Amino acid sequence: MSELRREARLRTFLKGRILFNNGNSSMDCLVRDLSGSGARLMLSQTATLPEGFDLHIPAKDRTHRVTLRWRKEDSVGVTFAEEPVQPPAPETDPAALLARIRALEAENESLRRQLKEAETLLLERTP
Repeated sequence: MSELRREARLRTFLKGRILFNNGNSSMDCLVRDLSGSGARLMLSQTATLPEGFDLHIPAKDRTHRVTLRWRKEDSVGVTFAEEPVQPPAPETDPAALLARIRALEAENESLRRQLKEAETLLLERTP
């Protein structure tokens, strides 16, 4: 697979949100590899994904229109459209910014806890 890529992908552990069906359907995912032209997404089920959808990455404050390139049991490869979907205007209200920071800190703590639990499970299974 790597020999087909135009550019190197960086390993990541970012939360993502897949949006399709005119925004009426969505699912969470993890963005595990990321480049300027595409990504590898980990998710619980790949069979329900359409060939094209929007991928929102909150940590990057970006939403990309993507095309599905390949799928496996728990992951998919996508390529980005030329231009990212225009993100909403940034929040300028200090109270709203503070609330967003607190929410992101809580989300980061939750992700750290989940990662620690996954690492513990993996270590318990390793002989």
